[in-house]
Amino acid sequence: MDAKNRRFLEMVVSTSKKRCETIDKGTQLWRAQLHNEWGPEIVLDNDGHEIDSSIVAYPSKPERMVPRPDRAKEGRVNPKGIPCLYLSDDRNTAMSEMRPWKGSYVSVAQFSIVKNLKVVNCSVDSAQWFFTGIQPAPAKREECVWGSMNRAFSEPVTRDDDIAEYAATQVLAEAFHNAGYDGIIYKSGVGHGRSVAVFNPRDAEITNRYVHRVEEVEPKYSQPIKSILCTLPIA
Repeated sequence: MDAKNRRFLEMVVSTSKKRCETIDKGTQLWRAQLHNEWGPEIVLDNDGHEIDSSIVAYPSKPERMVPRPDRAKEGRVNPKGIPCLYLSDDRNTAMSEMRPWKGSYVSVAQFSIVKNLKVVNCSVDSAQWFFTGIQPAPAKREECVWGSMNRAFSEPVTRDDDIAEYAATQVLAEAFHNAGYDGIIYKSGVGHGRSVAVFNPRDAEITNRYVHRVEEVEPKYSQPIKSILCTLPIA
């Protein structure tokens, strides 16, 4: 890393002190997986005798709801092979992060934080800087940089992503980790809640598990941004 980028990281870590927060021990957070188990459900009569049974959806097993140490996938915060626990402070946001389809089943685990966590909150800044070459005013620069970092962390991960795109946010996350933070808070790109990336998955434990069936998926679209008229030659 060249001197310019090192100075940038030093400034980011320095200004992060203004955005330092504590997630208290016992705080409840959520994690979802696009997965479920199937099992029997016994129907009993009023006397407790079995009269029928059916196969129903059950929540995924606990080991399926946490990052697998030997199979950690590339993410905005973690490189491949180093697990990070991605959580949300809102149950619906956690499920939306999975981008489920109508009729699918989503397992949700409720996690309890086991100790006070020192985290950097990237979600407090909403200013945007789109790197157009025009520098923001000095008084606005710090807020714009932090707003842009929040947007970078918030961008949903897709299967088509080039993992090189994760390098910048992974470097930032490593800088925060080395500075003594236990995690990062940033706005969700697909829901109303906030995402919480906990560097050490053992800093939270599962307390409950649920399974949900997706009833509706209703994306909202803007008006056309641009239209191009295509003319085809007449055979």
